[in-house]
Amino acid sequence: MKPLSTSSTPAAASAAAPGKKNRLIMLFLPVIVAVLLLLVPVPGGLEPYSWHFFAIFVGVIVGLIFEPLPGAVIGLTGVVVIALFSQWLLFSPAELATPKFNPATQAFKWAVSGFGNSTVWLIFGAFMFAAGYDKTQFGRRLALILVKYLGRRSLTLGYAITFADLLLAPFTPSNTARSGGTIYPIIANLPPLYDSKPNDPSARRIGSYLMWVAITAACITSSMFLSALAPNLLALALVKSVIGYTISWGTWFLAFLPLGVLLILTMPLLAYWFYPPEVKINDEVPRWASRELEKLGKLSRNEILLLVFVICALLMWIFATAWIEPAMAALLVIVLMLWTGVLNWNDITSNKAAWNTFAWFATLVALADGLARVGFITWLGKEGGQLLHGIDPQVSAVMLLVAFYLLHYLFASTTAHTTALLPAMLTIAASIPGINMPVFCLMMVTSLGVMGIITPYGTGPSPIYYGSGYLPTKDYWRLGTIFGAIFLVALMVIAYPWMVMMF
Repeated sequence: MKPLSTSSTPAAASAAAPGKKNRLIMLFLPVIVAVLLLLVPVPGGLEPYSWHFFAIFVGVIVGLIFEPLPGAVIGLTGVVVIALFSQWLLFSPAELATPKFNPATQAFKWAVSGFGNSTVWLIFGAFMFAAGYDKTQFGRRLALILVKYLGRRSLTLGYAITFADLLLAPFTPSNTARSGGTIYPIIANLPPLYDSKPNDPSARRIGSYLMWVAITAACITSSMFLSALAPNLLALALVKSVIGYTISWGTWFLAFLPLGVLLILTMPLLAYWFYPPEVKINDEVPRWASRELEKLGKLSRNEILLLVFVICALLMWIFATAWIEPAMAALLVIVLMLWTGVLNWNDITSNKAAWNTFAWFATLVALADGLARVGFITWLGKEGGQLLHGIDPQVSAVMLLVAFYLLHYLFASTTAHTTALLPAMLTIAASIPGINMPVFCLMMVTSLGVMGIITPYGTGPSPIYYGSGYLPTKDYWRLGTIFGAIFLVALMVIAYPWMVMMF
């Protein structure tokens, strides 16, 4: 007689029922939120189609937070819904009335626009770099070296990752390239050495801690140096054109220096407190790493080729951005890896994490760009200016900074955020007598890096570390809120007084 299956027992059935019910609630929650917003009267000064687009966007964000389905499915669903009902969600009456305007064709072009975004391809390239590090075992070699000298304590590994990013940041004007092409492929090899696996309870042994330290370090260094983040350069140009104020590399660095140094020195420790690894001290692993390095022997042909390709990519990202787009540099390296046998085509097509992140982030880029397209961001800026009328200048400056920071929840790209909101914020501030505009400009532009921590899609490296499998959705949103709040408070309490004193 066969034993009863566990799933067929009444106890198992009753235990499964609440889980199924909760999943259904999570599945319909994004839909309910979107429908409720659609039923809310359209705010004054905003076109109905703009408000309806925003309602769907919020529904998608709610879906990404609770994740009843994979993030890529949630994002793709939002894009498809908007494209199908584009006459009510995406296009203005004036556009629809234009002769020869084809809503179906234009809606499709918008829906797939995110797949042509350079940051999306750079993120994809980062996963391929990681595959190269993994297949050649070059990443394992570097990880073993780190563990041999710094692996006794998890905290010292966190500091090693942070200082590695700090050293690269001034010379790499793309935090996606820096993180995805150099930092992530190396540290992805560290957790398995401690038997810490992705998408598994063992992730908390050390992998989760290391990945969170890495993304946080990338955000801090992106604010610390003018040349560490591409949108920083865009922000500089916007400040000069809107306000007429020129910010030099040295001025930027000096303005953020006290806060930057404090965050660099304390962030791995804060992560250690808020998201502690289960493995804190391990004497055996460094000794084991030393033995494993001896087994690896000399560098192989493919390891040497990979090292040459990575150095070439780094040089292109640092010195050749005027001639070759960072994403194109990454694609060039991928082609070279394929031609030389470092990777084969099956390594590309079988990389589920890369394709999943590619689809997920591409749909979010399209949705976030759509907010600006339908005029929602412009309306938001105007309303903000009216609300601040008659308020104390210092209070107004703080309110604008907080609004600029928190509105990053609506953007899947720091570049899009900078383009859409920074000119509006600068214009509003310039119209309020009494605001110290040089200090206000510095506060706004130096916040661009650290604000990327708040969501799993907030800056280029975020999807890479989120997609690693070591940072569960609920953990990422919780930690993003905590560290985002710490960074925002630190900007106002430490950076602001310092900038007032210096400038």
